[in-house]
Amino acid sequence: QVRLVESGGGLVQAGGSLRLSCTASGRTFSRYSMGWFRQAPGQEREFVAAISSSGGSTFYADSVKGRFAAFFRDYTQNIMYLQMNSLKVEDTAVYYCALRSGRTAVQSKDFYDYWGQGTQVTVSS
Repeated sequence: QVRLVESGGGLVQAGGSLRLSCTASGRTFSRYSMGWFRQAPGQEREFVAAISSSGGSTFYADSVKGRFAAFFRDYTQNIMYLQMNSLKVEDTAVYYCALRSGRTAVQSKDFYDYWGQGTQVTVSS
């Protein structure tokens, strides 16, 4: 079984920065890609960022492009980060990390096999 645990959420003023962490443990696949999603109250869970198994390929939702960056801490892939800069009030949501079998970074949440419990990010004006 795979376990994902997010951390690093909190309250920050608009324009500030946060770094989220996602720690993977358990019987992970030999090659897996990961992603970040978020869900605001009353809204669907939406894609934020995805990273390939090598870490060499990433892509982002248009709303966060240029402000957010997803990366692995090292080659073991056990810890993935989401660096969030220039935060906006509309970035307020619960942020989830997800893991899937396969090397390719994928945007659709339907292709992810495991999810973390989420961490709250609140951006104040």
